[in-house]
Amino acid sequence: MRRFLRPGHDPVRERLKRDLFQFNKTVEHGFPHQPSALGYSPFLRLMAIGTRSGAIKLYGAPGVEFMGLHEENNTVMQIHFIPDQCQLVTLLDDNSLHLWSLKQHGGASELREEHRFTLKGPPGSPPSATQVTAVLPHSSRDVLYLGTESGNIFVVELPSFRVLEDRTITPEAVLQRIPEDNCNRRSCELVEALREHPKNPDQILIGYSRALIVLWDLQNNKAIQHFLGSQQLENLYWQRDGSKFISCHYDGSYTQWPVSSDNRQSEPLENTVPYGPFPCKAISKIYWQTTKNGLPYIIFQGGMPRASYGDRHSISVIHGSQQTAFDFTSRVIDFFIIFSSDPAAEFDDPSALVVLAEEELVVIDLKSAGWPAVHPPYLASLHCSAITCSHHVSNIPLKLWERIISAGSKQNIHYSSMPWPIDGGTNIAPDPPQRDLLLTGHEDGTVRFWDASGVCLHLLYKLSTVRVFLTDADPNDNMNTQGEDEWPPLRKVGTFDPYSDDPRLGIQKIYLCKYSGYLAVAGTAGQVLVMELNDEDAEHVVDHAEADLLQDQEGYRWKGHEKLKTRDGPVRFEAGFQPFVLVQCQPPAVVTSLALHSEWKLVAFGTSHGFGLFDHQQKRLVFVKCTLHPSDQLALEGPLSRVKSLKKSLRQSFRRIRRSRVSSRKRRGGGGNASEVQEANAKFDQDALQEMELAPVQRKIEARSAEDSFTGFVRTLYFADTFLRDSSRHCPSLWAGTNGGTVYAFCLRVPPAERRMDEPVRAEQAKEIQLMHRAPVVGILVLDGRSTPLPEPLEVAHDLSKSPDMQGSHQLLVVSEEQFKVFTLPKVSSKLKLKLTALEGCRVRKVTVANFGSCKTDDYSENDLAVLTNLGDIQIISLPFLKLQIRYPCIRKEDVSGIASCVFTKYGQGFYLISPSEFERFSLSTKWLVEPRCIVDMPEVTSNNHVHNKCGTENAARKCSPGDCGEDERKSGRLMEHALLNDEKVLKEIQSTLEGGR
Repeated sequence: MRRFLRPGHDPVRERLKRDLFQFNKTVEHGFPHQPSALGYSPFLRLMAIGTRSGAIKLYGAPGVEFMGLHEENNTVMQIHFIPDQCQLVTLLDDNSLHLWSLKQHGGASELREEHRFTLKGPPGSPPSATQVTAVLPHSSRDVLYLGTESGNIFVVELPSFRVLEDRTITPEAVLQRIPEDNCNRRSCELVEALREHPKNPDQILIGYSRALIVLWDLQNNKAIQHFLGSQQLENLYWQRDGSKFISCHYDGSYTQWPVSSDNRQSEPLENTVPYGPFPCKAISKIYWQTTKNGLPYIIFQGGMPRASYGDRHSISVIHGSQQTAFDFTSRVIDFFIIFSSDPAAEFDDPSALVVLAEEELVVIDLKSAGWPAVHPPYLASLHCSAITCSHHVSNIPLKLWERIISAGSKQNIHYSSMPWPIDGGTNIAPDPPQRDLLLTGHEDGTVRFWDASGVCLHLLYKLSTVRVFLTDADPNDNMNTQGEDEWPPLRKVGTFDPYSDDPRLGIQKIYLCKYSGYLAVAGTAGQVLVMELNDEDAEHVVDHAEADLLQDQEGYRWKGHEKLKTRDGPVRFEAGFQPFVLVQCQPPAVVTSLALHSEWKLVAFGTSHGFGLFDHQQKRLVFVKCTLHPSDQLALEGPLSRVKSLKKSLRQSFRRIRRSRVSSRKRRGGGGNASEVQEANAKFDQDALQEMELAPVQRKIEARSAEDSFTGFVRTLYFADTFLRDSSRHCPSLWAGTNGGTVYAFCLRVPPAERRMDEPVRAEQAKEIQLMHRAPVVGILVLDGRSTPLPEPLEVAHDLSKSPDMQGSHQLLVVSEEQFKVFTLPKVSSKLKLKLTALEGCRVRKVTVANFGSCKTDDYSENDLAVLTNLGDIQIISLPFLKLQIRYPCIRKEDVSGIASCVFTKYGQGFYLISPSEFERFSLSTKWLVEPRCIVDMPEVTSNNHVHNKCGTENAARKCSPGDCGEDERKSGRLMEHALLNDEKVLKEIQSTLEGGR
């Protein structure tokens, strides 16, 4: 009876679990989804980005980043840093204002929301009376000036957000100072821009939408000078010395205006339509930057001719005779210029143009000839082509790492060598403990290699598979080529390109061997490429082989897409990973599984029709196995075919419902009187209790029909050196699991190294296991005599793992969507199983073996299964006894794409897409964390002197010290006490009080 009882509470194991497992979402990699606002502080040298979902993110030097989230989740419309402060103000689309501060806390600082405020008008006033359109943080750091749709300019005190009603600048007050023949009441509607005089903080420039511009004296509350344009105003910009300002307009023109001290209407110095004379789009923002050589930089957004270039997203730079219109592939949100912020400097001397587009961040070096782009160390556009798959490799050897970086540096020669110009704060994190790679496959046939060791996800190298195939676009074509006399002088910039030449090029599976440098890549049209790393450019012929997965079947006709056409003759490849063999599956269906064994020089691949094995050393197909069931007609239609059998899927659904009803009626006894039903129910309850064994909430798994679609779909492939025929001899083997719950095992005979090229690799099917419930097989694993997972190929040869135990008996773990089952080898008899607790229809989506180390001691670590379910929760299950250790909610169950994109690492971390352009990074381990750790030094400006105060946040890829476990669980009282004792003003007050008492 002991086996029916739940195990008791083991305090030792519970304490060990606390030392091993801890769930944290640590950092977001990539580009913010749907950015909506941009801000920059020349003082802090920090950049802020706001999004439509209410997030705000601050970035400085690589590794320096902060994140905050508005509770309202409204769109961030504007971001403004308070001059000379660690504070910024955000304006949301619900007209609310929010004050954020970088506050010191526990020796580090974090971004906190201090206050929120919504401007309210008098009772009965329309919403436009207080709808904020322009925000000006004054250099005094005490007030904000808020321009509104009604033309009123309200003055709000900081940090309290108290409205100073006696200082409001009304349209009536402005009109009193301006001659009536120049304007009327409607001239002062909608404040478009507010700009403080660069030399006199008592004067501000007010720009109204209807082209009226007023220079206003804040001390005397009067208009000093007014300017009247002929076109709707878009924006204003002061020249550095304050003698002139620039206005830009709706018709694509900009105008220079002189500033004088007498109260009269000023005439423009010059009006320019840079891309006229035909009608042009509005210039929405402009900069006029002075330089030592006398020629200014004029930089503006928009202004393109409407008829021919109205759909372009451009920012133009004019410097003397040099003019370029930078053309972006997505809408420009905002931009700013990095220039000399020293008030004593005579000239602006701009160094960089920073542009936030809807899908990427682009930085242009204005100091170098030709104005090249700067390679960004963060905010990478992960989705420059849609991500189709991802693959993580931990602990990359230094030699391979350096070779990949070398190949990537040759691709980046067109980038500027300028240091990253947004360099506020200091990254104080220690160097990452190991080198990690995240590989992403894309829809356009490219694979990108990312440095995933630390907080910044940095692009190292890009591999393209397009050169192997014939497509509509020639990869040698340069999309940016343009004649010298072309007008306007457009130049494409950025990497975002959502359009694919051919959807069949999409990458579906990636497998990299970090020891040998072999890479296998598989795609949408059944193509499997095997590559090796070459440090030099090379030109060679790519060998071809076909794998006919339907060779023994008759009557099947493929209805999907055709295979890709390949290039004849030698193909030139850049330095890096270069394909040397192409295996083409027939039919050309999506490759659904891939495995590479670099020691045996074998690659296995699977589709919805079957799987095959290829010897890439002899460049010979070893065998193919068709896994199609006679009812698998849908497998022949292909992913790009619209022909779907709705009737068949409905019929199958009704059959399942009918089967479940029949089986439930049988269990209830099928009728009879009440006593018979009670007896039947009691017997059923007793039988169910015996089936449930240790876990009373586990459900009975219902068997699936063999007629269900895609039963032949190959879900997983696995190489193992284990005991397959008898217990005395181990041999190489290949295992395959299908969607119909079938596991195939093949014995392989790999010739020794000295005869490897002379004798063929041979394969023979040794086992076939059919799971009773026919659930899809999502993982296969062999455990050695010590119940340890077998090491990776070449891992033992590089002295990075112990040799597997070949003395004790091996075990086979088969993970299906609904249960975990352990079999003995070589007899394949069932030894142990764990049914997935599925009261809500829980199914396994991802599974991997992860190593978890204790944060208390370096001497203990263990291997466990990390499992992601379709409900978005992560379960950690022990090996080999299959005990559930802990469960964490991670991803929303409605986020199907996020669950599908999740990838685990070897040391208990993971990544999943929270948007098409962002990875969320999480950790399940107490020992390995990658999280931000940085500090920002800010001179705190006071009325008498400058006091230097440190305000930062901690942000790092770090290995937790033994004392770190549980440190985050502090009580609010201790936090308050710690914060007070770190506040210099509070300590001074306490000291003065004590001295006074004494």
